[in-house]
Amino acid sequence: MGFAQQRSGGRGSEPPATGAAAVDSEPDQESVARNIALRLLTHSPRSRAQLEEAMARKDVPAEVAAKILDRFEEVGLVNDVEYAEMLVRTRRSERGLARRALATELHRKGVDREIAEEALAAVDPEDEEATARDLVRRKARSSAGLDHEKRRRRLVGMLARKGYSPSVALRVVDEVLAEEDDDAHDRAGGL
Repeated sequence: MGFAQQRSGGRGSEPPATGAAAVDSEPDQESVARNIALRLLTHSPRSRAQLEEAMARKDVPAEVAAKILDRFEEVGLVNDVEYAEMLVRTRRSERGLARRALATELHRKGVDREIAEEALAAVDPEDEEATARDLVRRKARSSAGLDHEKRRRRLVGMLARKGYSPSVALRVVDEVLAEEDDDAHDRAGGL
């Protein structure tokens, strides 16, 4: 008797006629949807669209997904407004992202345009520029030995990747590099 026959008890029928496997039926779609959402939400907050997408990948019918997600919204487990506010707050503080990059990320995560605009309204243009200046000062230290134009290009590129407009990036980089030049000149003159 071969290994496959041994494991199946010599029977070739699928599913088995007796035992737990014969009694177990496919879980209902609502349970599947609920489990998908809960599993994802235990790791980190998600937008409604992200949860819908995950359910669709597991072939949960759209009406079942909508029913489960509506219930999750009622009890406060899914809240796109809070999610958008949290995402804007954390991405700004952790990565120094600008409004434009934040808007792109919110869009990618499926947050409604109006909700995204509301969350982005909390980003003050002056704070955004101060954040850009801090980022440039930190990055400028690590590129101190490079050619001026090469440093400028790299610093502007770093801000551009974080979503800052070209005008803000150029202005902030030029200001920080000019401050550095003034400081270096003052130190040299004080000798």
